[in-house]
Amino acid sequence: MTLFIEIKNLTVEFDGTRVLKNINLNINEGEVVGILGRSGAGKTVLMHVLRGVEEYKNASGEVIYHLVRCSKCGYIEPPSKVGEECKECGEELQSYEVDLLKLPSNDTNRRNIVKRIAIMLQRTFALYGDDRVIDNVISSLKEIGYKGKDALSKAMELLDEVEMSHRMMHVARDLSGGEKQRVVLARQLVRNPMMLIADEPTGTLDPKTARIVHDVISDAVNSYNMTMTITSHWPDVIKQMADKAIILDKGEIVNEGNPGEMADEFTNLACSIEKECKREIGDKILQVQNLSKKYVSVTRGVIYAVNDVSFDVYEGEIFGIAGVSGAGKTTTSQILIGNVQPTKGNIEVRVGDDWVDMTVPGAENRGHATQYMGILHQEYGLYTNRTVIDNLTESIGIDLPYELAVKKAISTLTTTGFTEDEAKSLLHKMAEELSEGERHRVALAQVLMKEPNIVIMDEPTGTMDPVTKKDVTKSILKTRDEMGDTFIIVSHDMDFLVDVCDRVALMQESRIMDIGEPENVLAPLLEAEKQI
Repeated sequence: MTLFIEIKNLTVEFDGTRVLKNINLNINEGEVVGILGRSGAGKTVLMHVLRGVEEYKNASGEVIYHLVRCSKCGYIEPPSKVGEECKECGEELQSYEVDLLKLPSNDTNRRNIVKRIAIMLQRTFALYGDDRVIDNVISSLKEIGYKGKDALSKAMELLDEVEMSHRMMHVARDLSGGEKQRVVLARQLVRNPMMLIADEPTGTLDPKTARIVHDVISDAVNSYNMTMTITSHWPDVIKQMADKAIILDKGEIVNEGNPGEMADEFTNLACSIEKECKREIGDKILQVQNLSKKYVSVTRGVIYAVNDVSFDVYEGEIFGIAGVSGAGKTTTSQILIGNVQPTKGNIEVRVGDDWVDMTVPGAENRGHATQYMGILHQEYGLYTNRTVIDNLTESIGIDLPYELAVKKAISTLTTTGFTEDEAKSLLHKMAEELSEGERHRVALAQVLMKEPNIVIMDEPTGTMDPVTKKDVTKSILKTRDEMGDTFIIVSHDMDFLVDVCDRVALMQESRIMDIGEPENVLAPLLEAEKQI
């Protein structure tokens, strides 16, 4: 195989903290390299260094790209194309090696390399939400010179490649997460990339939908002869898609080798959970009766996002709502918290000894209950220009003396899976300096800081690796046991729901099909739907 990228002794620092330490890695042309590691291990930073868009002033080592280049127009191709004609101007392509870490961001050669690198980011769909799918792809084509019928024809071809031809006239914001990621890939394929960087591209998707996206990505990698680096919190994805894999831990490569062996080694780091089998729960705290929510679509007519749903939740209980993408889980959670008004049905929440009707707006009705409820959205966000301690206090309206604020923040962060030392080290970091997994747990801490009685969590483990997921599972159980909080957890992660929930409701096609103990309700799905 032809050597494509050579990383030598790469070290990257942020504010004196080394997030990557002496990384040495060779990536061959056409190879798929899987990167495993728990939250904060340095996976995303390594991906961004390889992408080459940002300059890293506090970085040392080398990131050498072995390429070929047209001396006339600067067009870049992977190294195996040496001696061939340039597709842009017909000149002969010549060998070209460059340390991307040393090139300034405004260098023409650097920009030409970056143009040939595609990227899919976790939780970032990068689409024009109000535009149709076809227009999203056409806009990317126009950026590189396509016009009129040529742009339309190429856009249709690309959407066919990513299996989205049946959605080309849909507005982007109305797509499911898996559909959005496929449109993102189509927009990236516009530039005929030589490399794809996929950083948790299916982190927020259910296994069934993720499998479709993974298949589309694999087909694109093969069709375009791309090299790929991919991270995933599902080790089985690395087993199936990668040619080789590395394990990152605290910024260092601790092992490299066969994807199956690396995935198994990483999975073994996740310890088992011991859930108290017969925990006593309190009285009923939330009751839902015959809940429905329908929408009217010009193209699809009447659509029921939620259809005649009924269930109860008890104080101190961890109640799960399970189902694949599009089952109605998120809409249900939005109705429970009062963000979406139901079409019909009743929802009541107990505050003290009083029952509050959540279908009636106003401070004396729904507002009275929502002040004791918190939600961690699937598409959460932190104030990126504020520190973690600010995000956990004044940014969300909590006004405490500084010492008390720090103490409460550290205590809350430890309930989301951080050690006390890790929590202390995070407080003065900017939110944008955190890894995706760290941001997710800080966002959960943001919810818990307000001391809610009921916590609703929408896909809380979406981008978490197995080790972090186990830590968060234990922290939820610990928080419930020590503080008595009630949790309603919406998730497609069946294993997580089995580990953490007392009861689970299974949603399929907007209806609840079964309610009971997780092991019994989810047993038929564990083999059929959790496979990647």
